[in-house]
Amino acid sequence: MSGFYMLERTQRTLKREVRYSGVGIHLGKSSTLHLQPAQTNTGIVFQRQSASGNYENVPALLDHVYTTGRSTTLSRGSAVIATVEHLMAALRSNNIDNLIIQCSGEEIPIGDGSSNVFVELIDQAGICEQEDKVSIARLTRPVYYQHQDIFLAAFPSDELKISYTLHYPQSSTIGTQYKSLVINEESFRREIAPCRTFALYNELCFLMEKGLIGGGCLDNAVVFKDDGIISRGQLRFADEPVRHKILDLIGDLSLVGRPFVAHVLAVGSGHSSNIAFGKKILEALEL
Repeated sequence: MSGFYMLERTQRTLKREVRYSGVGIHLGKSSTLHLQPAQTNTGIVFQRQSASGNYENVPALLDHVYTTGRSTTLSRGSAVIATVEHLMAALRSNNIDNLIIQCSGEEIPIGDGSSNVFVELIDQAGICEQEDKVSIARLTRPVYYQHQDIFLAAFPSDELKISYTLHYPQSSTIGTQYKSLVINEESFRREIAPCRTFALYNELCFLMEKGLIGGGCLDNAVVFKDDGIISRGQLRFADEPVRHKILDLIGDLSLVGRPFVAHVLAVGSGHSSNIAFGKKILEALEL
């Protein structure tokens, strides 16, 4: 058996409903999130209102990943929910198991480009411990993924730890960065949640031609040039880019759909490789 349940904890949802409105970074359109408590064993479920007025459910699971360009997009039927990773990272790291998330638009608001706004929403709503338990899976053998110079691996561990190597030879300002961290509520809030999305200055025209970053601005992203950064204020951490990559990885791997612990090593991964790797982890846990 490649994955087994090593321990249990109580399931969690939010104590009360909470709303947040903002602009999506890629589509550049405003949308409103309505986060609602959910019963045990519901999971994380996004809802989009159809033309007929009915809500279509899009479970936050790997099976519903639609695209993985510069963000992770979910889809089911005619419903599309883009850029879910920052919200999902906050929910995963705060052990929120059950939640209904109604979204008025096709993209999750970007906030300041980090997970801070979603952590604040969780704090505003409060956390409710539920009656039923959830099992936490532990790998018993390594899981690997490699594509060209991208590499991911997960090793058996009694805690969730992520060690990420970021290598940007095309940017002397970013260069090579490494961060290794045990992920829990406290460490995520302090070390990872504040870290913003970023782009290289010479990528901007390409991204705009692709119809992306329509809502991107210096209020929600950091732009790196060879001679420095363009940002509202300074970097929040000297290694903010690699920390944001860890944030994205947490959000993408949350789509496995069940809590698990492992030591995850990542080199140069992005949304597409994160999702492919998540599928390998899920396969290992189901054997």
